[in-house]
Amino acid sequence: MQVPPMAIQFIALKPLLSPIKQNPLPIKYKNSTSLRSGTQLSVTAAVSVPVSVPWEEQIPPNAVLRKRTPSWRGGFSLGVDLGLSRTGVAISKGFTVRPLTVLELRGQKLELRLLDLAEKEEVDEFIIGLPKNSDGKETEQSNKVRSVAGRFAVRAAERGWRVYLQDEHGTSSEALDHMIAKGLSKSAREGRLDAYAAMKVLERYFEHSGKEIELVVPKQVELQNKLRKGPPKDIDFFPEESQDL
Repeated sequence: MQVPPMAIQFIALKPLLSPIKQNPLPIKYKNSTSLRSGTQLSVTAAVSVPVSVPWEEQIPPNAVLRKRTPSWRGGFSLGVDLGLSRTGVAISKGFTVRPLTVLELRGQKLELRLLDLAEKEEVDEFIIGLPKNSDGKETEQSNKVRSVAGRFAVRAAERGWRVYLQDEHGTSSEALDHMIAKGLSKSAREGRLDAYAAMKVLERYFEHSGKEIELVVPKQVELQNKLRKGPPKDIDFFPEESQDL
């Protein structure tokens, strides 16, 4: 699927833990991001949503729901550490985070494989690591990740799945230290570092309760509505949902 120009907006979230306040006034979100060196993309999207209800309240990240609701039962989150040749993937189910796999794919094949994994693992959000320097500034690699995340967010939104960007600075080093601490040999660590780095991205996301992540939102209102609705819930996991069918 080709993503048309000006079709993506990146919205920095500051998750709130207060109840949603209703207000029927439509508002406009505006954001800018650099997709490549020297090029700025500005997106303004008119969305008919309550003015006092930010995106993080319309579709709260799982990290917020976990903190807000003691009886929270899901959903599940997929962590993604994008690389030039290999992509690490980790999974969070409930309160457990673990490395899942490393994919040696790129482009459309990678995106489709991530969607297949999400379907199999029954996740409803993707947490993609965003490379940054130690001072918090973005890099040339950040632009590439934003571009991939933008294309992927369109595919994910078709199924009601959310895509977020999370600062991943230092997660590779943390992953290596974690593997060494577990006693994994050098040979055992080879080829698995990316998956553990993705795990560290997920751990950081939950440790900070989803603060300062960015929601990647397609500009198309139809896809935004699918994000708000979310994916169908598993009736075996949420039996009360069957009453609405």
